[in-house]
Amino acid sequence: MGREVLLAWVKDRHDVPGYISVSVSVCQIFLDYVCFLCSRGAFSEVVLAEEKGTQRLVAIKCIPKKALQGKENNIENEIAVLHRIKHTNIVSLEDIFESTSHLYLVMQLVSGGELFDRIVEKGFYTERDASQLIHQILDAVKYLHDMGIVHRDLKPENLLYYSMDEDSKIMISDFGLSKIEDTGSVMSTACGTPGYVAPEVLAQKPYSKAVDCWSIGVISYILLCGYPPFYDENDAKLFEQILKAEYEFDSPYWDDISDSAKDFICHLMEKDFMKRYTTDQALQHPWICGDTALDKNIHESVSAQIKKNFAKSKWKQAFNATAVVRHMRRLQLGTSLEGPSQITPTSPCHAQALLLQEEDEEEEEEEEGPGRSLPHCLLP
Repeated sequence: MGREVLLAWVKDRHDVPGYISVSVSVCQIFLDYVCFLCSRGAFSEVVLAEEKGTQRLVAIKCIPKKALQGKENNIENEIAVLHRIKHTNIVSLEDIFESTSHLYLVMQLVSGGELFDRIVEKGFYTERDASQLIHQILDAVKYLHDMGIVHRDLKPENLLYYSMDEDSKIMISDFGLSKIEDTGSVMSTACGTPGYVAPEVLAQKPYSKAVDCWSIGVISYILLCGYPPFYDENDAKLFEQILKAEYEFDSPYWDDISDSAKDFICHLMEKDFMKRYTTDQALQHPWICGDTALDKNIHESVSAQIKKNFAKSKWKQAFNATAVVRHMRRLQLGTSLEGPSQITPTSPCHAQALLLQEEDEEEEEEEEGPGRSLPHCLLP
């Protein structure tokens, strides 16, 4: 913080929409990034950036200082949290730059896409796969809790795959609502995402890190059936369900799921937070550390419910890091655009140009059925 950054943004509106060339000069350190718009939120933009010298890819969260007015505590809290944590399953903060108008958070790039997208794309998916995913999440959240940090907004959208590899690890992102606990303290601020928030938060009672364990229970439930444990179009009725912890293991969706998995979920989605499993206890459950998770393929049922209950409205959003990295790999294998081009063959911009071309080609296919998922780049 406090370092001056000189940024020169140059948009080429003719060759590639959203293309931005960014040169960053920080004291005696000179970094040259080639970037394109990756994702735009209400208060910030995230760009995929390639460091020309090393071709290392990162994601830069660009936050206008005007948008921070009155929210300084939020961003300071997020940075304070990110500075403290270093875990293999948590998206890391690599650097911070500041200009007169913007704050720039340089984040580790995760390019494997969102959790639900990958499950839908799979051809084979079992309880054991879900157990291994939850094991990684529990391990990361236990690390946070041991550090005195509560995430407070765990949900599938904040769970990203590190890479496109079949055996890629899962990563936790978005620490905008996280909180560093004071010794022996409890929290009372109502926050989180409806559907994943714990009963005590909705009841406006003091709460603790147990809220994260509830959210992991909800995520586990969805991973095994494809639909949420609580749902109603009326928010008041939805909150009433959560407050009462009213959920069922409905037939036929849960008929092939083990009793051990259901027991695991019940211990996490326990209304009484004093009786609710901690991360330590959850990690010791046989469904996580033992061999009770079944190997039966449940992909057809789960993926069908995910498509039905979690409509991917963002499939057609601005192009994302995942898709671009995928195309960059193709380019490195020798694929090239037809005709002359001034775009560097291995650059993200070249990959995005291919993506623009394929978007038009796949327009009609998406009208006939579900389009292929283009997971967007979501970073803290």
